[in-house]
Amino acid sequence: MASGWSVNMADVARHLGVSTATVSRALRGEPGVSAETRDRIRKVADELGYVVSPEASGLARGATGRVGIVLPRLDLWFYGCLVAGIEESLRSAGLDCLIYCLDSADQRRSFAAELPLRRKVDAVIAVAFPSSDIAWNRLDNMHIPVVTVATRVDRHPYVGIDDELVGRQAARHLVRLGHCRIGMIRGLDPDGIHWQSDDDRARGFLDELASAGVEDPARFIVSETSGIDGGTLAMESLLGASELPTAIFCTSDEPAIGAQRVLRRAGILVPQSISLIGVDDQPIAEAADLTTIAQPVIEQGRTAGRLTADLISGATAVPMRTLLPTRLVVRGSAVSPPPADGLRVTSPHTP
Repeated sequence: MASGWSVNMADVARHLGVSTATVSRALRGEPGVSAETRDRIRKVADELGYVVSPEASGLARGATGRVGIVLPRLDLWFYGCLVAGIEESLRSAGLDCLIYCLDSADQRRSFAAELPLRRKVDAVIAVAFPSSDIAWNRLDNMHIPVVTVATRVDRHPYVGIDDELVGRQAARHLVRLGHCRIGMIRGLDPDGIHWQSDDDRARGFLDELASAGVEDPARFIVSETSGIDGGTLAMESLLGASELPTAIFCTSDEPAIGAQRVLRRAGILVPQSISLIGVDDQPIAEAADLTTIAQPVIEQGRTAGRLTADLISGATAVPMRTLLPTRLVVRGSAVSPPPADGLRVTSPHTP
């Protein structure tokens, strides 16, 4: 076939002297075509270089072959790794994906009103999507499978970790080291709302501190927008208080890196004066020698992708709650607290 000529179904039909309807049924595996004719049509289609478009094939069987991934953002490590895992599983199942980033309440409201995924996808994977959002009702009205990650909605399968346990693991480690003045830096979305996973981590953390007999465990808590810059602002706020904690739990690694930067600039040694512990075990955590609670993010994505593919294929016996394990990774940023005579300080400097 000449280069630049786009072969269509009519070309195949003319070459064989059959109708386009016969070619269509044969290439889509529909009944009404003999095995011999079907083989001839497929052979000629291959010779001419004709490929059935996924969109046309999907319309014929009532499917699109695509999955919508709805998430707040892609520029943070967690979301990038999660999408990588989801895409890997979907690709293995012969499915494509459409990604929608909705990082504000306004964007979620617009998404709910317009519902751009309607008729474009066979299923939706919702990542860290606020469970109280009106968009959930709109998603349900699409009548397609929905799988959630880092957001629990009882009526949909959920993949994630035990975030309350994560908070407990961090608190236990710091208490065992001997800390009793322990702070926490929490993350907010751009609208100033705590993530569901962040709420769970905070609850587990404070409950564990209370069980250990720590007095007033909530007195050193600061919330800022998620990310390194948020950790920077939160740590600056803590440094302005009359009393400092001897250890700080950050609900993800990125704010812990921001906090570490502020302490270094202030001449306050980590971990000799203030210990830090994060969550995720990102590559940046190892580079910063940060003690952290590791979670298998890519595997969460793979699991969510596999569940979604199963639901699209008609599976009914899928787990409604899949929790992957977490583990404490001990590095050099958390040690026993300093002597009671005060902080050990170096000369303040800037990098």
